[in-house]
Amino acid sequence: MHKHSKIYIAGHKGMVGAAIWRNLEKKGYQQLIGVSRQELDLKNQTEVSRFFAQEKPSVVIDAAAKVGGILANNNHPYPFLMDNLVIQNNLIESSLEAGVEKFIFLGSSCIYPKMAEQPLREEALLTGSLEPTNQWYALAKIAGVKACEAIRKQYQKDYVSLMPTNLYGPFDNFDLETSHVLPAMIRKFHEAKEAGDQPVKLWGSGTPLREFLHVDDMAEAVCFAIETTFSENLYNVGTGEDLTIRALAELIQKITGHRGDIIWDSSKPDGTPRKLMDVSKMTQAGWKASIGLEDGIKSTYQWFLENQATFKEVKI
Repeated sequence: MHKHSKIYIAGHKGMVGAAIWRNLEKKGYQQLIGVSRQELDLKNQTEVSRFFAQEKPSVVIDAAAKVGGILANNNHPYPFLMDNLVIQNNLIESSLEAGVEKFIFLGSSCIYPKMAEQPLREEALLTGSLEPTNQWYALAKIAGVKACEAIRKQYQKDYVSLMPTNLYGPFDNFDLETSHVLPAMIRKFHEAKEAGDQPVKLWGSGTPLREFLHVDDMAEAVCFAIETTFSENLYNVGTGEDLTIRALAELIQKITGHRGDIIWDSSKPDGTPRKLMDVSKMTQAGWKASIGLEDGIKSTYQWFLENQATFKEVKI
């Protein structure tokens, strides 16, 4: 891929899209395309088709999605299913119509069955039932993976799906109603510290194991995918390492400087016992994560401190 190739990043203002934009810009890519929701409604098929016909991008990165944690997914199943289906279908179909050379579809580890063998391998897709609380989002992403696979099979196009583990980093969502566990903990521990080291109450037992990938590493993986021709359609992106939620809480407590108690509310659900990605396919292809968890959380907390007045609050 040439540095002057036109690359359209759908969702370029979100945490992942913004990280990809920064990464590509730093690497010297000169024709990056990003449009706001006000300029282009990705749920409007006619608008999206017209945009592709005008811009004629060579590469499309689908980082646009309605995202949220367990609470948001569970309470708003319809938009998490339908909005994501409509957005990705419009992008994939318009890319095929416009002759886009390379399409990179970004999903989530939640596409795999709840009780799939650990670590999660790409071959586990559609072999069992999904986690009920976020099945709506997962179903939409599975449809996107399969659409890209179908295009590869039928049209021999370079359409690939990357499934990241839990992402975090600058421009994350710190809204306690809709955020994921790591940014929610950063905010809870920080605010408890500011309030005189008040106790922090967290859901569950703290025993589930989770894996976390810094968004800048994810952006590196996307850039690697742009510059690489993959032999398969689906690749996991992660660190290949996990830790308990309790250990994560203690690490964030240390980084934020909170000295109060941590109270575990065992009446609240733990979710899936473990979610670790098998990243051997990506490793064999030549890419590996490089940002350690402690360093990544430190830099994310610093970003949080510098942007408290303006950080993103997601509203359903």
